[in-house]
Amino acid sequence: MTVSTLTESRGEIFSIAEATTVHAAARYLREKQVRAVAVCDGQGKVVGVVSQSDISDKVAAENKYPEQIPASEIMSTRLVTVSPQESIETCFELMEKYGIYHLLVIAEDGNYRGMISIQDLLKIIAFQNKALADSLEDYIVGRR
Repeated sequence: MTVSTLTESRGEIFSIAEATTVHAAARYLREKQVRAVAVCDGQGKVVGVVSQSDISDKVAAENKYPEQIPASEIMSTRLVTVSPQESIETCFELMEKYGIYHLLVIAEDGNYRGMISIQDLLKIIAFQNKALADSLEDYIVGRR
């Protein structure tokens, strides 16, 4: 299975502008029910990621005012990207190697195609293992 299999099934790609306030970013994350969002510059190029942990660690824990801070000030800029053709296994390896929970999906043309999370990958693995277990059970009890 490839990354595109996962991202193509989604109807929406989530991103915010660099100038978006942290308060607006937090509301956007809650509204879209996501844990992280890409931050794009004026040309639509991804320049960072803002996650719930960025907001809590860099704003709430520091007692800063989220209405006055742009997302660009707290975003993570160490971007790890994958292409739509990348395998799910490679995504797991990258997340483990870099200690991250989200990967940006960037197409060969440089356009942002979405983000995948560790939760997305775990759902796929759980589904695949369930299918395998069901198949083995059918074989064992003779329901072929």
